[in-house]
Amino acid sequence: MIDDDGIVAAYVLDGAGGGRELLGCAAEDLHPTEGSVWLHLDRNMPNTCRQAVAAIGLDEVLADALLAEETQPRVVTSANGILIILRGVNTNPGSQPEDMVSLRLWIEQSRIISVRSRPLGSIRDIRERLEVGRGPKSTGEFLVMIADRLIERIGPVINSLSERLDQLEEDIATLSPREARGELRNIRHQAIMLRRYLAPQRDVLGRLQMETQPWILPEHKIELREVTAATTRYVEELDAVRERAGVVHDEMVTLASEAMNRTMYTLTLVATIILPLSFVTGLLGMNVGGMPMAEHKLGFWFVTSALLATGVSIVVLFRWLKWLR
Repeated sequence: MIDDDGIVAAYVLDGAGGGRELLGCAAEDLHPTEGSVWLHLDRNMPNTCRQAVAAIGLDEVLADALLAEETQPRVVTSANGILIILRGVNTNPGSQPEDMVSLRLWIEQSRIISVRSRPLGSIRDIRERLEVGRGPKSTGEFLVMIADRLIERIGPVINSLSERLDQLEEDIATLSPREARGELRNIRHQAIMLRRYLAPQRDVLGRLQMETQPWILPEHKIELREVTAATTRYVEELDAVRERAGVVHDEMVTLASEAMNRTMYTLTLVATIILPLSFVTGLLGMNVGGMPMAEHKLGFWFVTSALLATGVSIVVLFRWLKWLR
């Protein structure tokens, strides 16, 4: 008997879109005489996973790859089946979508072993479909359906990134530099992390179309081609988001540079107006004899009026030269 602690779900597919859930899964259940069996395991319970892979006689190298801690999307073919590692967006509460969840699959003619590291919404979708008789009818259809569900859930996340970037482009002139930089940094980080896994996943789906396993039928390959095309579109959209983010960053740098130039220009004009006035007041402030109008009772007002007239003249001159607007 396989330890139940690490079994998330176990079904016997009836070939008509439904499935009978197994309350417990023994080693003999993994060798069905008719139909197909699907066993979904939790990698956080390694003993259960090891028992399952031992029960089907999986090669040790493939077993280690199936249960590895760190994974990248890839596909490994053997004489009996295919090892497939895919990624899906993380829709768990409190998680970031770009922290993509790994799904490891071992698929043969009549059995499927799937291993998760964290809960995955796409698996939940398939279980719900099995319960209403609209699930996969075979192992090949299971592969197509899980690949389609993974990509379908990625779509809204990528569309959200594009919409956020559109909004940032519209609001960039009104947002504070810190807010704009923070939002742009988040968008670029999410786009990079999503593409990191989605690009190799596109290659995995493309390779599956060339497999010669008897349970991957021509109609399955056609559907996989559509999933691959959708994945390619999302990868291209992520590339476009990254390029647009670069353009927005350049625009932010330009706006910041223009703001600094305006500030420096204003300070320069102010200094130009104040400089001759400061020179005159500094000259008149020398404590030496012979200063003009030092003893005149209206001397202060004469000097002040002259300085004011000089300042106004400079401002008028700058406006005439169109240095002031």
